[in-house]
Amino acid sequence: MTKPYLSIIIPAHNEAQRLPPSLEKINVFLQSQAYTAEVLVVENGSTDGTLAVAQAYQVQMPNLRVLVEGARGKGLAVRRGMLEATGDYRFMCDADLSMPIEQVNRFLPSAQTAVDVRIGSRELPGSQRYDEPGYRHLVGRVFNTMVRLLVLPGIQDSQCGFKCFRGDVAEAVFPLQTMGGMSFDAEVLFIARRMGYRLQEVAIDWYFDPDSRVRLVEDSLRMAFDLLKIRTNAIQGRYEA
Repeated sequence: MTKPYLSIIIPAHNEAQRLPPSLEKINVFLQSQAYTAEVLVVENGSTDGTLAVAQAYQVQMPNLRVLVEGARGKGLAVRRGMLEATGDYRFMCDADLSMPIEQVNRFLPSAQTAVDVRIGSRELPGSQRYDEPGYRHLVGRVFNTMVRLLVLPGIQDSQCGFKCFRGDVAEAVFPLQTMGGMSFDAEVLFIARRMGYRLQEVAIDWYFDPDSRVRLVEDSLRMAFDLLKIRTNAIQGRYEA
């Protein structure tokens, strides 16, 4: 396949159930687009047959590539996908497809707008959250306040799982990533801004999945410590290209 315009990167840990309907929706959507695209599923230490499910789908989806990242960690899977993708734009996408795939076009450049990094946001005017319990939203806003204070001032929703990097930006930023877990979002956005790239949030519709893999209290506490580690890394020069 010639160099695609868009790469869609899906980290997949124990996603044998949720992955097939998401791939079906992505496949149908991409067939109706004028641009070329590839899809990368990065299997990530699964124990439920995710790898076999993804590989089987390649028969009907020839632009699907399946990678294996043996070590667990969403950040490791996304970094692997971003660096092996070849698209002009590289879009990270949660396997549950909690944002309708049609909205990926909101992240791509128009004739008037250049794109370095675009971040899906559930907080901007025009965005919509569906079926999310109030307590989860509250905890998310508390964590985002810490993110804005410590590493990403002005970014209202750094943890949304849908983000798009221009290809050359991804190739500059992701080799400097040090965090393999859930905090990688904040780290790579911090690195991108530190390198002078422009970050822009994009309003999306987002549907809460009751099968969310986020462990609200445990993950939030770990990520809070990681924010301090990002600041320490920056002071120690870990993010110098």
